[in-house]
Amino acid sequence: MSFSLLFAYLLSFLFEGQVLYSLLDYFDVHFGTYILAAIIAHFWGLLFCGFFTRTLQMAKRIMVSGILICIIATLPFYFTPSPLWFIGLIIAGFAGGCAVAAWGYFLKIFTPNNERIKSCADVLIYSNLIMIAINVVAMNASPYTGLTLSMICLIFGAVFVWRLPVDSNKTVTGYDIQKPSGDISRPMLVLFLFVSVITVNSGLMYQVINPSFEHLTGLVSLYWAVPYILALALMRNLPKRIKHSLFLYIGMGMIIAAFITFMVLGRGNIDYLIIDTLMLGACGIFDLFWWSIIGEMLDYAKNPAKVFGIGLSANVFGVLSGDLMGMSITSIQLSTAQVTVIALTVVCVTLVILPPLNRQLVMLLKGHAYLITYDHMNEKQQETVISQAKTLSPLTVREKEVLQLILSGKSNKKIAEELLISESTVKTHARNIYSKYGVASRAELISTILKNQTPLS
Repeated sequence: MSFSLLFAYLLSFLFEGQVLYSLLDYFDVHFGTYILAAIIAHFWGLLFCGFFTRTLQMAKRIMVSGILICIIATLPFYFTPSPLWFIGLIIAGFAGGCAVAAWGYFLKIFTPNNERIKSCADVLIYSNLIMIAINVVAMNASPYTGLTLSMICLIFGAVFVWRLPVDSNKTVTGYDIQKPSGDISRPMLVLFLFVSVITVNSGLMYQVINPSFEHLTGLVSLYWAVPYILALALMRNLPKRIKHSLFLYIGMGMIIAAFITFMVLGRGNIDYLIIDTLMLGACGIFDLFWWSIIGEMLDYAKNPAKVFGIGLSANVFGVLSGDLMGMSITSIQLSTAQVTVIALTVVCVTLVILPPLNRQLVMLLKGHAYLITYDHMNEKQQETVISQAKTLSPLTVREKEVLQLILSGKSNKKIAEELLISESTVKTHARNIYSKYGVASRAELISTILKNQTPLS
């Protein structure tokens, strides 16, 4: 609940929230610079938090202090516009980003890995429900009342975080197999690109679709996030036998349909309901899809704040890119049809890029799971697994030794030290092994050899 309250503040105010938009509109202030400043600061907060958050105790302190800083930095918005608004958004954006990333420790330690998708869904659902209530007040009553409600969320969030149990004896450790050089950084790089591409559409939505329905204040404030919440609830409760990845393609189709209907429909109530249902429903599917990937990756890192922060910063980067693109194409006063065609082109490019990115990311994550299985086998079982895998030509004795160490999660440097050979020699052996198994990478090799194995009891 503590994280839901913090996230509700971010969604309703700091991160393109309706409270912030309402305040800027109330004073007739151009919103572009303020919105971008808050998003950029939030991005850097998410990205850098993991580099100085090393323990669960430190994560708790960062969350509490980050929330308190957000409270102080938001106070200037009770007064008329001044440079303190801009400064406050930057400070609150960075502090809020740090607080969000630090929550990765609590997500990893207090939530079983097979339940993390439900925990993430619950956080997103509760925070969006609170956001809807705040938006209704800010857009239909008073932006200052909405601001006060956002601040109350922060206050209660700080109290709840402060009361979270922290066992000083509880340590955060990843699997030993996470240590190979590039073995965790490559999945994170793929994940960052994967999420960034998806969420460009969200930024375009903020700048292209939402402004076209500003006149439907009551309906927008009530309904905007409802399809998002329903999609989250659906994905959360899907039976495990149903592949969640299939819904990724459904989401892609919904985004295409959203922009096409935006181009051909009018700007009335029914038109808005159709377009928003398609767009926000797709966003809900995508968000929980990659949140679940981040949840899986927490098991392979000693610093959950770094993994969680980088994963979420990809989302922010994508939205920021979409915002900049949307602002650029609308500033030159293109017609709605032209803007929609450009947005649809971006979506089509996304459709081309996403499937291979998704396949590669899934393969890398599966490689980690297979390594855990191999790591729990005894030496005889490991030899049996290797002997059962078919090769194009037999492995040499040295190649078998290198292969066993690769499957044990050793980096090239560690393998060289253990076998008393140079690192370049290890790379040569590895290339020969890849060739004999008909694969192109370490992850593909692991997946090929261990894909039929199951964890030992």
